[in-house]
Amino acid sequence: MTLKVYLSGEIHTDWREQIIDGAAGLDVAFDSPVTDHAASDDCGVAILGAEDNKYWHDHKGAMVNAIRTRKGIADADIVVVRFGDQYKQWNAAFDAGYASALGKSLIILHGPDHAHPLKEVDAAALAVAQEPRQVVEILRYVLTGALPS
Repeated sequence: MTLKVYLSGEIHTDWREQIIDGAAGLDVAFDSPVTDHAASDDCGVAILGAEDNKYWHDHKGAMVNAIRTRKGIADADIVVVRFGDQYKQWNAAFDAGYASALGKSLIILHGPDHAHPLKEVDAAALAVAQEPRQVVEILRYVLTGALPS
C-alpha cells in the first residue's frame, strides 16, 4: 500500500527532509506546499499582476497557494502539520482544520512549548509528535506493523 503524505506548515527548518530521508525504503509519496518563501509570497502577483497594496499582494499569493494546498491535502492519506518555534503558522492551523474536516488522518508536529496553545488543534489529530523521527516511526508502523527497534 502506498501512502500519500502531505507535509504542511513551517518552512524555515529541515523537518520535511528529515521525514523524507527517514522514510527512505517505505512505500510513501510525499507532497508539500511551495517551500521557497519568496516564490510562495509573490506567486499571485507574478502570475496575476502587480498590486500596490500589500494586502492585495498577499491575498493573491494566498489564493494561488490555496489551490495547491487544497489539492495536496485532498489527495493525501495522511497530513502532517508542523508548527515551528520561530513564526506563527496561521496557514498551518487552517491546513489542520481543513484536513480534519475532510476526514484525513492528521499528525501534528510541534515542540512541548506549543502543547497548550495548540490543544484544540492537537485534539483533532490522531497523533501528536514532537520530533520528525516520530512521524517516520508512525509511517513505518502504519505500513509494516513494525515497532521502533
